[in-house]
Amino acid sequence: MRKIFYILIPIGILLSSFKKGLPNPENKTLEISSVANVSTMAPETEQRLLERVKIIKEFISKNPKYNTELAFFIDMRVMSGKNRFIVYNLKNDSIVDQGLVAHGIGSETDNKPELKFSNNNSSFCTALGKYSIGSNYMGQYGKSYKLYGLEPTNSNAFARSIVLHKYHQVPYEEQNRPICHSMGCPMLNEIYYTRIEKLIDNSKRNIILDIYY
Repeated sequence: MRKIFYILIPIGILLSSFKKGLPNPENKTLEISSVANVSTMAPETEQRLLERVKIIKEFISKNPKYNTELAFFIDMRVMSGKNRFIVYNLKNDSIVDQGLVAHGIGSETDNKPELKFSNNNSSFCTALGKYSIGSNYMGQYGKSYKLYGLEPTNSNAFARSIVLHKYHQVPYEEQNRPICHSMGCPMLNEIYYTRIEKLIDNSKRNIILDIYY
C-alpha cells in the first residue's frame, strides 16, 4: 500500500498545485500537503480514502459538470475528534487540507463507536453518498452551501435542508474525544471553513463531497 508523506508548503505553492498538478501513476506515493492542522493517517484510513478517490474519479470522468481537480471526502469511521474532512487534489493525488467535521446527532447508537445513517427527514442522521455542493446562502449559521444528494442513500438532502456550514463550537485542533453534533449536516470549524469556502467560491464547477463509512 502506498504511504503518505506530510509536507508543509507555502499557501501560494499550494494553490498553484491545483493548476500544475499532473495525474499520479499507480506506483507513486500519495503526498499530503497541508496549510495547517496536519495529522497522520492510519493505513486503513488511507486505504478507504484511496478506494473512494478511485470511485469519485470515475464518476467525475463521466460527468464533466463537476470539478475535475478537487473533491472533498468525509470518512465516518474516523472519530469526530480527529481530522476527517479531507480536501483532495484529484490531479496529482495529494491531500491539501484536512479538518474536523461534526456529524448528525441521529447517527449515534448505543453500540459505540458504531454509527447509523439515514436519508429520512427528521432523522437528524448523516446520510452517506456523493453530494454536489451548490450555491451559498445566508442562513442560521451564516454563509452556508446547499447540498444535493446524488445517490438513493442521500437523495433527500435538499428537502432535509442538509447543508455545509460552520459552527463556533466545532474545535479547530484535534481532540481525544468526540466533538459536538449537528442536526444532520456536515458542520465545520469556523477557521477551517474559511479555507473551504474559498475553494468552493473559486471553483467554476460544482465540487463533489463524498461521505462514506
